[in-house]
Amino acid sequence: MKIERLSQDRIRIFLTFDDLLERGIQKDDMWREPPKLHELFLEMMEQAYTELGFDASGPLAVEVLAMPAQGMVIIVTRGKSGGAGDEHSREDEDMEDDIYDMEVTMEQTDIVMYAFRDFEDVISAAKQLQSSKLTDSGRLYSYNDKWILVLEPNQVDASKHQAVIALLAEYGEATSVAHAMLEEYGKVIMPEHAIREICNHFLF
Repeated sequence: MKIERLSQDRIRIFLTFDDLLERGIQKDDMWREPPKLHELFLEMMEQAYTELGFDASGPLAVEVLAMPAQGMVIIVTRGKSGGAGDEHSREDEDMEDDIYDMEVTMEQTDIVMYAFRDFEDVISAAKQLQSSKLTDSGRLYSYNDKWILVLEPNQVDASKHQAVIALLAEYGEATSVAHAMLEEYGKVIMPEHAIREICNHFLF
């Protein structure tokens, strides 16, 4: 589980599917197992408080985005609480109650996004993807000193989906960056057919 602060009242939590499995949660449980999700949320908020000092008291807006290749991205935004003076009254007993006033939105995307620290790894992944005839599409971005390869659902044959993910995981890592944030703040290096373009320009 990776937690980062986006602003004073907003954090982003990234859970891989391995993180979920360690807690006995299957991918489909995210949509139909409220008790398991409640336990998971308590754990996330405890960790957010320990690591970042993020106090989840008051109304919360929780956005959950499920991505088949990466896992779950959860954005938690804290609203303004009406009470004062209770900031430090975080007893374990309170955490077990339904103290969270949450508005939860869930959505799912089939976009595949992987980040690479070194461009040589991007080249290696592109070479394998093209030579294995998995895909020659994709967009390449530069964002936060990393290279991020994005594949839309229609760019990967459904039967090859797992093979693509397995290959990308060999060279890069699943990224928790939201696609909308990447579109807004990332720099587009290759807007289309990135796999093919990389192979044409960097493989001889």
